Amino acid sequence: MPDSSPSLPPDRSETVFEDFKPAYDEKQALVEANRCLYCFDAPCQTACPTHIDIAGFIRKIATGNTRGSAKTILDSNILGMSCARVCPVEVLCVGECVHNHQDVPPIAIGKLQRYATDKALEEGWQFFEAGAPTGKRVALIGGGPASLAAAHQLRRYGHGVTIFEARERLGGLNTNGVAPYKLRADDALAEVDYVLAIGGIEVQTGVAVGGPGGSSFADLERDYDAIFLGIGLGADSVMKVPGADLAGIHGAVAFIEAFKTGTVDLEGVTHAAVIGGGNTAVDCVRELLGLGVPCVQMVYRGDEAGMSGYEHEWDEAKIEGAQAVWRAMPLAFEGAGRVAGVRCAALDDQKKPTGREFTVPAALVLLAIGQSKLGALVAGLPGIALNNGRIVVDEGGATGRSRYYAGGDCANGGKEVVNAVAEGKAAANTIHHHLTNGRE
Repeated sequence: MPDSSPSLPPDRSETVFEDFKPAYDEKQALVEANRCLYCFDAPCQTACPTHIDIAGFIRKIATGNTRGSAKTILDSNILGMSCARVCPVEVLCVGECVHNHQDVPPIAIGKLQRYATDKALEEGWQFFEAGAPTGKRVALIGGGPASLAAAHQLRRYGHGVTIFEARERLGGLNTNGVAPYKLRADDALAEVDYVLAIGGIEVQTGVAVGGPGGSSFADLERDYDAIFLGIGLGADSVMKVPGADLAGIHGAVAFIEAFKTGTVDLEGVTHAAVIGGGNTAVDCVRELLGLGVPCVQMVYRGDEAGMSGYEHEWDEAKIEGAQAVWRAMPLAFEGAGRVAGVRCAALDDQKKPTGREFTVPAALVLLAIGQSKLGALVAGLPGIALNNGRIVVDEGGATGRSRYYAGGDCANGGKEVVNAVAEGKAAANTIHHHLTNGRE
């Protein structure tokens, strides 16, 4: 298989984490697969954004046809290995399993999918070939799941593709941002290599399209027949409050990337605070606990019932020792040179200040309050519309500008990896239709 990027340091901080959902062995997979009812109108398949034939791949596992199971999965979702680990199956496929209505534990669909796809990557099973060359070329900006899925599908059609990635490694958040107890960076890169193994996917890393030394959109329009925008999201949002420039305050996504692909020094940090109540905030709390910080508190302006983070993830975080400060609005960061605490205003159930203030001790603060949108990068291109910074596309991923398509976080605002895969593949199908039949 091709090598997609520079090697990762073996001593990176993420290696201390153990697998949150240990893999099935063959016997466990067979037992679980044989519990499935193989529903004809499987609601689990409808709930999956990539619409994998879930009943079909589980039946293949039950009959000992693991290779066929992997092919079924990867035909719909070429990033099926990572999605098996990172998908919130509890609110997608598993959440729709009919067993939920029968007082029976739902089928562990994610673990079965992992069993089959892990085997495919371990054995190097390749099920897809590049199509006959069409002479058409597509540029894909961004090297995350949306672009990888689109590139693979376009190669199956025979189109030439080039991925432009500003970082030195492909994979997007799979490599840089997913919690390591779900997916480690080395596993994400192994999957990237599996995708690239179809052949003919040119990769240019360290290249920021539109930036210094990078190609311009005019260059791409001259050299390519279509352009896919899979640029993801931008930098972590910041808080404009006093003390925001103190040492020890970091954007959540940037911090996660630092310890997934390198090392972080948390010596002496006994108290940490994570600002926010979404899934990234919950991940950060669990990660800091796993990295050895004794006291980690999530500071959120709402209450537990109103947090946007998944309930099942927060339940796991509490088991691991996570704490929360509810109905708290940060007013300032306190400290001399380095942050020592977060000054907060207490809020009532309408999220209005009560007049009471207090300080949450913290020698480390992570801001998990969202990321900036990158739509401004293409705002000057006539025909491309933005909605709150997101690139507006139709159901097939087409923008309002001829030959331009988009998918993933830059278009959906920040959904799951599986959504990015589905959108990238849909855009590839639309691009293929337009390249071969003319844009309607």
